[in-house]
Amino acid sequence: MDHEWSYLTTPPALPGLFMQAALRRKITSTQLPDQGLRCWVSVNPQQVEAYRKVCGFTHSSLLPPTYPHVLAFSLQMQLMTSRDFPFPLMGLIHLGNRISILRPLGGVSQVRVSVHVVNLQPHAKGATFNLITQIEDALGPLWEEDSTMLCRSVQLPGEPAGDYEPAPLPLLEVERWQAPADIGRQYAKVSGDYNPIHLSAASAKIFGFPRAIAHGLWLEARTLAALDHLPASNIEIDVQFQKPVRLPSEVVLSASAPGSSGQLRLTGANNLVHMLGSWQPVA
Repeated sequence: MDHEWSYLTTPPALPGLFMQAALRRKITSTQLPDQGLRCWVSVNPQQVEAYRKVCGFTHSSLLPPTYPHVLAFSLQMQLMTSRDFPFPLMGLIHLGNRISILRPLGGVSQVRVSVHVVNLQPHAKGATFNLITQIEDALGPLWEEDSTMLCRSVQLPGEPAGDYEPAPLPLLEVERWQAPADIGRQYAKVSGDYNPIHLSAASAKIFGFPRAIAHGLWLEARTLAALDHLPASNIEIDVQFQKPVRLPSEVVLSASAPGSSGQLRLTGANNLVHMLGSWQPVA
């Protein structure tokens, strides 16, 4: 599908977008918008360092592999709170996230962010679509993200596609860490993502969660910080979010042996699986 692009001169302000998201509760259609958003965004070194600290990354001349998501977040919010977007943002569930690092993320001071949505499909619990984010600099494509989002209470014709599961590899424990009760608030400060389900037990209960839950993108970032042997470019990292991590909790990261491809798993108490993933060279 060809997309029409709307060009912004500055990234949107997040407070107003969160207000729009909070006020919108109805599904308006089952048609995704054809228009995407594009904007040049500057990289703030102080904000990058704060993000590293919260997510466990050591200092480096390269951006953390998940940080471009933060650069794109306000555009993603604007796209999914626009009038022609059919689903309420606060009801969406992030099922999976795939990032592709095409070139090393070094020397990056300004990037062009592009976001659009595609591929509305039936799902056993509603309907899914893909939120596509592309990052480029003056030399061309740099980083891409494909987020699979679920909207419940949507009925589409057709049968849901089956999930592909690669043959499991032997996994060994790599690291374990505590996810503290306030990690949702810490992550919100460095990412701009103030989703109530991550901030406190009181705000999470409004949306049906007994306690606040860890942000999936924080879990992914914290995992990649621990897997510091992964290549800096030409790599695709794919994760699927399973059971939420209720805060506070201890989580355990297991992974296959270092190599050009491999698998990972994040578990909690009683071996409850929170996240599954894999890495491989970019196809």
